[in-house]
Formats: sequence, structure tokens, C-alpha cells
Amino acid sequence: MPLPTGNIPWPPKDLRPALESMARWDTWWSGDPDRLEQLYGGGSGIGLDAKRYQFAGGVVGRVARWWWGTPTAPGERRTKLHVPIAGDICSGSADLLFSEPPKMTVTDDSTTKRLDTLVDDGMLATLQTAAEVGAVLGGVYLRPVYDKDITDQPWLDAVHADRALPEFRWGRLAAVTFWQIVHEEDGLVWRHLERHEPGGIQHGLYLGTKEKLGRAVPLEDHPKTAEFAALVDDEGWLETGFARLDVAHVPNANSRRWRCEPDLADLGRSDLDGVEPLMDALDETYASWMRDIRLGKGRIVVPDSYLQSNGPGRGASWNPDQEAFAGINMLARADSGQQLTVAQFAIRVAEHQGTAEDLVNQILRSAGYSAQTFGLGGDVAVTATEVVSKERRSMTTRGRKILRWRPALAHATEALLAVDKHVFGGSAIPQRPIIEFEDSVQEDPLTLANTTDVLRRAQAASTDTLVRMTHPDWDDAAVQAEVARIQQENGTAVPDPTRIGAMA
Repeated sequence: MPLPTGNIPWPPKDLRPALESMARWDTWWSGDPDRLEQLYGGGSGIGLDAKRYQFAGGVVGRVARWWWGTPTAPGERRTKLHVPIAGDICSGSADLLFSEPPKMTVTDDSTTKRLDTLVDDGMLATLQTAAEVGAVLGGVYLRPVYDKDITDQPWLDAVHADRALPEFRWGRLAAVTFWQIVHEEDGLVWRHLERHEPGGIQHGLYLGTKEKLGRAVPLEDHPKTAEFAALVDDEGWLETGFARLDVAHVPNANSRRWRCEPDLADLGRSDLDGVEPLMDALDETYASWMRDIRLGKGRIVVPDSYLQSNGPGRGASWNPDQEAFAGINMLARADSGQQLTVAQFAIRVAEHQGTAEDLVNQILRSAGYSAQTFGLGGDVAVTATEVVSKERRSMTTRGRKILRWRPALAHATEALLAVDKHVFGGSAIPQRPIIEFEDSVQEDPLTLANTTDVLRRAQAASTDTLVRMTHPDWDDAAVQAEVARIQQENGTAVPDPTRIGAMA
């Protein structure tokens, strides 16, 4: 299927429900209070009569019932406070997946060397960014790109889900169209569409409006797409050198919101889906806490007779640090009732803190994470076993995400090798690598040393087993070499006496 023709609505209407949800999750992730107020109508002025709008129906009534939808009263400064827990959740998800680079294994030696070079060229940073964005928007796309003016090798690029029009077949990505706005001026919008199909990519430039795609224009008409004009054929196609689709889709989780909508069911689910009301309540709790602090500032109310005149037209003032007063007869008598009054409101620290902690725990639990992953929940675990026990929910979520990331990353890496050979040549053979994610929890060296020492003294494990326990990432050759060195140092590297006669 080629690129669209005609002045059709853009983005397509079928995709708009998903894009609206992605925009909402992106707003929470950004942590910008101005965007939150704009999203829920709190800064739009619709709520000058807030109570009336909260009982209204439709979209206005829904957003006004959110705390962020409550407008600031005229003449008062905004006191709303935002807790950026959405950003913490999504960045924590990326850290669980790619705190260490995944191990990629291929069978060909030349391919291994070339793959190591491609991986070292910033791939881990790209994967970390992709994992965080995928946790926000419910999914992300990986594609190989290259630019000979920048470097002599391709690299992986992450495309955000709110800039993609995917086509799924039996739950698998069959084709996808990426788009980006390259220029806006006088109500006109220039869009670059990039359609990926098995074996090739089709580029197109469209001139339209914010709501309409508009008409197709030559790629040379805009500087940002002119470079593609020299690479594509007459129909705008560019061969990738990869027989299959060169894009991999990584869904964050199974979709709940759109499971019954065929066009949206395979898009994935955000970590923030369903926890927006809780995050709204958390912001309201912290704002109330800060309000208690503002109102709890100590104030002294004094009668007029205690004030000192500042001169004609300048009013009067009270100096609370003054120790002696001249003209004591100017003060009011004690029986007159005019005395100093101290106003000191209570600050409900425990109540607010308990509410906030419970909301945070509920948000993390609903998103699929343990509080210990984010430094909450008491004492720090000492051993790796304790870490896994306390962070079991986070480890389970990590395992589910790895099930989706492993095949997608293997496919994207194979496409990267194919594009590298097609564009830059070389002897590397494109092949699908085996992806292994490193263990995110490592045993403490001191605890591991004590364990191996106890096993050795109890004669419950061989030297080979102890070396493998201490260095689980070593291969057989490295383990055998280390065992030989240990035996040599201990003087145990001698032939087996029972086999000397047989050897003779």
C-alpha cells in the first residue's frame, strides 16, 4: 500500500483516541504544571464558577472534577504543586531494563566484530531512551538509519509511538508510516511521511493544514527532505537491503483500553495508564501540605494603640523586636482587652505524610513496581536474595517487558546489519543475534566471598563450582584457566596418583 493520496484528515480518525491518551500520558511525564492545567482546564478560565462547571456534563464537567481542573481564583497566585512521580516510574522502568548493555551473540566472527562496533556507537543510550518513552506512550519503534555525512556506519533510532501509523497482522507489525512536521508557517503545515514496508521505504512530502494532510509536493520543495530526492526512485521508494520489514515494534504491555478495537489493540499499554487519578490526588495532597505550612506561619495581631505612626499619610507599623517602649501611658490598660494575640495554626505533617506515602505505594503497585525499587519501604537490603525478595513485583514487570524487548531488539539488530552491508559493504553476514539481558541485581562481593569460603571449608563444592559462582559471566575457557591458576598457587596442580600407573 503506497502513501496516502488526497486531502484526508491527519492524523487519521481511527488513531486519534490513542493519540489523545498518549498526549495525556506525555503531559504527566513532562512534569510541567502549565501543561497539566491546560490539559484539565484549570488555567483556561472556564472555572470562574468552578462549582457550576463541576456539575456540568461532557468534557468540561469531566476535566473540572479533576484537582488540576480547578481554576485559580482571580487575584490569587497559583499554589498548585506537582510531584513528578510519572517521570520517576518511566525512568525507573528503563533503568531496570538497560542499566547494563544486553549481550548480543552471533555465530560469524566478522559479524561479531562489526556488531561490537555498532553496539559501542551509543546503542545503549538509544535503548535507554526508547525504553523510557515506551513506558510513557505504551510502545516504541526501532529502525536503522544512516547518514554518510555524519559517520560511515548505521545506527538504531527510536521513533515515538505518537508519530507512527502502524499496520498489524496477527499481532505482528506488517507495515508502518512515520510522520513528522518539518515546517509550519501562516497556517500551512509541511509533513514528511516515511512508509516502511518489507524491502523498502517510501518518502513523501505533503503541504496541508493542522487538520488536513494536504497535497503531495516534491521532496525538493523543502530543505529538510531534499536530501531524500537523490536517493529514492521515481515513486519515492528506497531499498533497504533487508527483505523483511526493517522496523521493530516494542509494546510496553498488553493493551487494556483498546483490546476490543482492532486498529488499536496491538499498540501496547503505558505504565501510567489508569493511575492518573491517583497522581492527581498525590499532587492535591502535597499542595494541601504546603498550604498548611503557609497558613501555619506564626503571626502576631496587635491593637491599634500598639502601632507607631510613620508620619502623615504613611500609616503605622509594629516592631516585634523592640524591647522597651517610651511613653508607657500610651499603651492600653490590661483590663481593656486590647492585648497581643498570637495566631499559630497547626501543620498536619503526619496526616499529609501518611496520605502521600499510601498514594505513592498505590501508584507504584498499580504501575507494576515495588516501592523498594525507588528507594522507599525501609531498610536497604544487603544480599541479592533480599533485593529480589523485596523487589519481586518490579522484577516480575521487568521479566514481562524483556519478553517483548528480546525479539524486537534481535529483529532490529538484524535489520541494522543488513542495512550496514547494503550501504557500506563489508564482510559481515546479517543474521539474527541471540539477546541476553544482564542480571540487574548482583550479589555483594563480600557476601559472595563468605559463601564460597564456607562451601570450601565444608568441602561441599569443587574449585570449578566456586569459580563459576564468583564469576557467573565467565565462559568455560576462562573458568578452567582460573581453576588452573588457583591450583597452581595452592600447590594442588599435580597428577592424580591413582592414574599414574595407568598413564605409564
